[in-house]
Amino acid sequence: LNVPNLRFPEFSGEWDRIKVSDLLEFYPTNSLSWEQLDYSAEGIFNLHYGLIHKGLPTQVDVSENNLQTIKDEYIPKKMSLCQNGDVVFADASEDTNDVAKCIEFANCNGQKIICGLHTIHSRDSINRTIVGFKGYAFAAPAFRQQIRRLAQGTKIYSVSSNNFAECYIGIPCKEEQSKIANLLLTVDQRIATQIKIIEKLESLIKGLYERLFNIDGAAYIQLENIVKIQKGQQINGEELSEIGSYYVMNGGIVPSGYLEDFNTPANTISISEGGNSCGYVQYNGVPFWSGGHCYTLIEPINSFNYKYLFHYLKFKEQSIMALRIGSCLPNIQKKDLERFPILNVSKEEQDKMACIFDDILDRIICERQIALKYEEQKKYLLSNL
Repeated sequence: LNVPNLRFPEFSGEWDRIKVSDLLEFYPTNSLSWEQLDYSAEGIFNLHYGLIHKGLPTQVDVSENNLQTIKDEYIPKKMSLCQNGDVVFADASEDTNDVAKCIEFANCNGQKIICGLHTIHSRDSINRTIVGFKGYAFAAPAFRQQIRRLAQGTKIYSVSSNNFAECYIGIPCKEEQSKIANLLLTVDQRIATQIKIIEKLESLIKGLYERLFNIDGAAYIQLENIVKIQKGQQINGEELSEIGSYYVMNGGIVPSGYLEDFNTPANTISISEGGNSCGYVQYNGVPFWSGGHCYTLIEPINSFNYKYLFHYLKFKEQSIMALRIGSCLPNIQKKDLERFPILNVSKEEQDKMACIFDDILDRIICERQIALKYEEQKKYLLSNL
């Protein structure tokens, strides 16, 4: 039967299979660029496709989500205003997974809103759906897999409203739609809350860094007098795999691949030596392979707290990045990094600061893991509801 894998027990019977172009009616959009928009408090709001890709939730409440307004001199003479329940798709993306990513207007809040560059503005023309259901239905793999196959392009992938004539969507009764939409909205709200928790903790540790590391008249010691700076070992890219026991750090902020061997023990600070991310500071809690564009800080002196050193370097990350030389392939010279000044306070103060920072950092890591679990839960529900 045409029913989902996961269902609320009070519902039975098949879902209707409807061609998307029969469900939706499409409206014209404008081509205003970022430069023609503003964030003023009043005016006509414009939904740019960039906000669909990053910045807006699936269900948009205009009273809670900031949209840009159109500068007075660029207000179009003809426009199609959005209504509650309208779905807006982004028609272009560099990633096929995000082609036709969409939002649904759950609450326009009485505002005048039009759709802008690289968007497809649509509305349920046959009154088969409730406000809140369509955004999640079009985010589900059942639809995403169809539209992904229709995307055209090489570097930039795109779709048009004509492609919706080749896609289908399942529609249950409105009561079941409401149950599904409310559950997924609750998960979305919990994810948003989790993000705020993480942002608050990140703000807290940054504030403490500023407060505790900016000391008037403090003494400094050069990095080479605390640790030995060692450059990593280049590995052939053909030897790397997408999975493995040990990750490879090689001049970036994410692993460049995986190996079945490591050359650096756990609990080691690494600093990217070359590439666009050179100067990035990371504490590696597990063994890893230090690549040719990676520095590791080893053999610390006993009179210095190693975790305190990590937190101070993280605080000064932008200053470390300022040591870059070169333009095409920037890098940081070992001799410049060796002379980098480190705030030298008593070992007792170092121990206290490191303890405080570690507690907050551990909490941030934990909260991020919780956020990932909620994201996984949402993906599971979208796949099965």
